[in-house]
Amino acid sequence: MQRTYLAFQHNAKLHSLQTVVTAVRSVAALEEANKSLFKQAKDDDHVVVTGETIFHPQGGGQPSDVGAMKSSDGINFDVSMVRMSAINDGEVLHFGKFTNASSIFKPGDFVTQSIDTEKRNLYSRYHTAGHVLGAAVRHLLEKEVANFDELKASHFPDSAACEFQGLIEGKWKDAIQARVDEYISKDMPVEIDWWDENDFKANGLERLIPDRKAMGMADEEKFRVVKIIGAEVYPCGGTHVDTTEQCGAAGDGASMPILPSVVRTRDAFRRAAPRNRAGNCPTLGDRHNGTCAAGQGESSQL
Repeated sequence: MQRTYLAFQHNAKLHSLQTVVTAVRSVAALEEANKSLFKQAKDDDHVVVTGETIFHPQGGGQPSDVGAMKSSDGINFDVSMVRMSAINDGEVLHFGKFTNASSIFKPGDFVTQSIDTEKRNLYSRYHTAGHVLGAAVRHLLEKEVANFDELKASHFPDSAACEFQGLIEGKWKDAIQARVDEYISKDMPVEIDWWDENDFKANGLERLIPDRKAMGMADEEKFRVVKIIGAEVYPCGGTHVDTTEQCGAAGDGASMPILPSVVRTRDAFRRAAPRNRAGNCPTLGDRHNGTCAAGQGESSQL
């Protein structure tokens, strides 16, 4: 099975794309491992696979895009969830429902994909903000906190948080907030690049080199990295805004305070900060050990 080409990783502003259908399966016909990805599925739900996709699958702390696919003869498929196949390496599964259950795509059909732009932009803000917070905390505390490391993060709007290894005392709260505000106000460019192992080493970032074999990558493939110019670099497959300022609170651009147990922002975001996690930017999220991978460790709640 050929991998799905992840068009959004090369052009995140591509919110509409024509591509070809390679497979259509009812959820009932899926392998158990893939069926378990869609726990709320109903009998008339389907999964569509295409040669390319602009839909970001759920993963790396970021929610999946939603949207639709439509063929030239009017067949419409509403995409409500996107996941990577648990069976076929690199295959993207678009889950949803055909408007007319008796009229569905067939392999070889050309379809136009379109994503919900508002949600994509929101998730991109959250993801970049997670990188901003991770960079701010690392630059402040890497040499101050024993066994410090960035572990994981969530970029989901209702549970955005970064998780760190090491005991981060509450006395650091104001300094972290100030550094986050500084990075946002500087409007730092956010750029996408592609690195191999030598690039990581040349930049003194050997600690971030992903596991090529675990990712199923060929020797000649490069890793996608997200660079916040002037702050940090993270291996990352997610979507992002163009500059750090775009992570800021909507409306008046006010500062986003990091509070003991609840994160509040002027744009009306409000969420509980899970225990052992350090709070957010307007869109804070994911912590990175470089790969958006999960990790274990003890962190204090700020």
